[in-house]
Amino acid sequence: MPRNAALRRAGLPIVVGLAVLLGGITVWYAWVVARHLRDDARETSLLLGRVFAGLSDPGPDATTDALLDLARQVRSLGIAIVVMDTAGHITALDNAPPQIGADTARLRSWIAELDLENPPVVQPGVGTIHYGAGPVARRFAGIAALEGIVLLAARDRLWVAMARESAHQLGTPLMSLTGWIAYLRENPGTTGAELAEHLQADAERLERVAKRFERIGRPARRDSVGLGALAERVVSYFRPRLPTLASPVALVLRATGPGPTTLGDPVLLEWALEAVIKNAVDALSGRGGRIDVAVEQAGRMARLTVRDDGPGVPPEVRNQLFEPGISTKPGGWGIGLALARRIVEQQHGGRLVYRPGPNGDGAEFVLEFPLVSQT
Repeated sequence: MPRNAALRRAGLPIVVGLAVLLGGITVWYAWVVARHLRDDARETSLLLGRVFAGLSDPGPDATTDALLDLARQVRSLGIAIVVMDTAGHITALDNAPPQIGADTARLRSWIAELDLENPPVVQPGVGTIHYGAGPVARRFAGIAALEGIVLLAARDRLWVAMARESAHQLGTPLMSLTGWIAYLRENPGTTGAELAEHLQADAERLERVAKRFERIGRPARRDSVGLGALAERVVSYFRPRLPTLASPVALVLRATGPGPTTLGDPVLLEWALEAVIKNAVDALSGRGGRIDVAVEQAGRMARLTVRDDGPGVPPEVRNQLFEPGISTKPGGWGIGLALARRIVEQQHGGRLVYRPGPNGDGAEFVLEFPLVSQT
């Protein structure tokens, strides 16, 4: 077990390190491409200047010299060009891959690849021009491929995290139901009233989980939600589940009445606040401490603040704190805060931010929503 825990702890720096590395490579690659774009713009300007100078020169060979100079400049730009006459014979070839050589089959195959990149230009009575992408365009393709890899990795992390969150959300009521089945087998005389009370609680929990996942992918409802009343429901859910003996955790709510009102889906808003409080509870696991939940109006915003006096968030993780798969605790799945931000910002037009506590100790999460009214 210690070794597995150590491996899990080592996983977070590796993920963060890879993210930083990929980000650095992308920035460097973009800088290189930008530099080449500037160089190409300069070369193109010089090229056009020479051509116009030749065309305006009254000398007898000026136009021919300008066209020859144009051909040399096009060759220097690195753009692959194949010119064919009307009979299909190659009359000009520039910047072909060196491995093609004199192999006619390879040459024809390469020309077909050029036509996939860009449709050939047909000049009636003259011939056809086949051309490929320039070096800068190929570098942009490299950036697109790199970003595609990053996006696929992020999407994969999101799906894995969502699957884990589903299992986590369903696990508690299902384990309880399994326990009751085992209990009934051992105690067949259990009264129906006692059984019904516990099964109803688990059924309600399963229904709440189903509603959450049903609504997470839809536009949020626009019900009037009092944040004070919402916070009271979530805090009441947590209090009987907090440790009270070894390493006790105190959960304190500072709110009066329904509190400031916003428009939203109460099921999803409860989920977001629950995820943030659960994050604070996990931060205090094994050490105990205090969690304060405050509800207030801040200008035109309705605000929920969750503050704990735990160890805080390591500086190297703060920029990735709300990304799927990022967690500071061993075995953490890194989905709760990512889901909370999606609910708050994408579905309710609000804001969820992290702030370090005084001297770097503790953590503070602020959830803000457009204010409807103060009650």
